[in-house]
Amino acid sequence: MHNHTDSLVSTLLDQVRSPGFALTEGDTMRALLTSTGDLTDWTDFVDSWNHLEPDAYLAAKGRFRRRRHATFSATVDGPVMPEPHRAHFQSLEYNALQGDIQRWFAPVDTSVVNGATLRRILQFCHQLFGKAAPSAQRWHIEVHQFRIEATADAAGEPTPEGSHRDGVDYVLVLLVNRQNIASGTTTIHTPDGRLLGSFTLTHALDSALIDDHKVYHGVTPVRPLAEDSPAFRDVLVVTFKASGS
Repeated sequence: MHNHTDSLVSTLLDQVRSPGFALTEGDTMRALLTSTGDLTDWTDFVDSWNHLEPDAYLAAKGRFRRRRHATFSATVDGPVMPEPHRAHFQSLEYNALQGDIQRWFAPVDTSVVNGATLRRILQFCHQLFGKAAPSAQRWHIEVHQFRIEATADAAGEPTPEGSHRDGVDYVLVLLVNRQNIASGTTTIHTPDGRLLGSFTLTHALDSALIDDHKVYHGVTPVRPLAEDSPAFRDVLVVTFKASGS
């Protein structure tokens, strides 16, 4: 089993290095995550997206989504550890819509932070991104829970800032759930705008792994399939930035 897992990690690592991104189907990601332990709180993990708070900063721009945020750190050989709650910051260079603002979001619930699923995800990212950047001695890690909601009157915008970089080293985008929505296609571009790939995360744990230095990423708006039913896209975004980079 470990040989198979090591082979999967090696393949993903090669793809993240070149062309700069990798798509991982949910069954494969589940196998990678559970190679070190079961996702014992998966049901509660998914349910936690029903308790996210509105993004007040985006609402001020006439758009809507729900989110929570948490910060972690890790050394090259140490465990991933939670840090005190802090603001999320991106410069205007990376977020033309909401850059240069200290944005405070509701914290990720303690049960999620300490739960098996998030710990497995962070452990996997630490392993993979550590191999991608072996010179990194310490990581600043941020976790974002997003729910993008769509109505008949307004499409949901997963990336209202458009195709972008996050200003970090590596990014994981992992689908948790999607209900009654069309589209939400992830696009990957070179810095000069050339399309490298496009795909739609459709099943739980479908994931994209991204080298933020090499490629831009974005997601097309989502619209409800049935206008009279709730429509949303739930994703987990994890970013890794080497200290001093």
